[in-house]
Amino acid sequence: MRKAINYVLIAPALLISLLVVFIPGVLTMLAAFTDWNGVSTSPKFIGLQNFIEIFDDKIFWKAIFNNAQWTVLFITIPVVIGLLTAMLLLKRKNSRSAYQLVFLFPYVLAPATNAMLWLNIIFNPVSGVVGYLKNNLGLPITSPLSSVNSALYAVAAVDIWHYWGFLTVVYLAALRQTPKEQLEAAELEGCNGWQLFRYVYFPSIKPTFSIMLVMIIIFSFLTFDYVYLLTGGGPAHSTEMLSTYAYTFAFSTFQVGKAASVALFMSVLGLLASCLYIWLSKNELKG
Repeated sequence: MRKAINYVLIAPALLISLLVVFIPGVLTMLAAFTDWNGVSTSPKFIGLQNFIEIFDDKIFWKAIFNNAQWTVLFITIPVVIGLLTAMLLLKRKNSRSAYQLVFLFPYVLAPATNAMLWLNIIFNPVSGVVGYLKNNLGLPITSPLSSVNSALYAVAAVDIWHYWGFLTVVYLAALRQTPKEQLEAAELEGCNGWQLFRYVYFPSIKPTFSIMLVMIIIFSFLTFDYVYLLTGGGPAHSTEMLSTYAYTFAFSTFQVGKAASVALFMSVLGLLASCLYIWLSKNELKG
């Protein structure tokens, strides 16, 4: 009887996973080996032709390189800012809730709202901050989104601004779980702030840090919203990502089979990142 009840309780979750994740995933894998426009009822099986064509495409490798740059930016800048801010808030017991609310505000706003704010208030070359610096102060600058050398970093800056507050809240919650006995013992031994973080706080939050690092890597290879909203992958593919590359195939040229092959490649990268997390977890258990 108990087993029957358990099956009934997990049935909704299993059904949702089956309909939303498993079946679409299998269909995407099948579509990756076909020539299909997304409309016809008879996709043509072409084997590995889609993969051969995208691997021969320079834009595909440009997108991978941009995704790699994006990943490096996100596993360094927001992580460092989030850890530093979380450590600073750790001692502010009375005001840290207010700070967390402020830091989380960009994260809870819709990406379209954040993108419009930056496009009109910061990057606008006429009425924004860039326009003010150019027209009133005479600085020889233009919108960083219009340059192939700076567009990727400009888009990343917007996404980092939206994301680092979330990391701060996560790291702060983990830091607050550090055993007080360890902190008191370290302080009695005369540890300074850096030594406390290195030998007490960081080992305590390492599981949280590891999983967030893997999630950042996965999301970095799936990033789409801010790139699409701010540049659409331009100028001259300087901000092209695997996601926008697949989107172009699916909804601009109606090469759904080729888009599915790119999506399958992205899934493999995500699987590799998941394997990295499992490997890190096993090493921690052994240690």
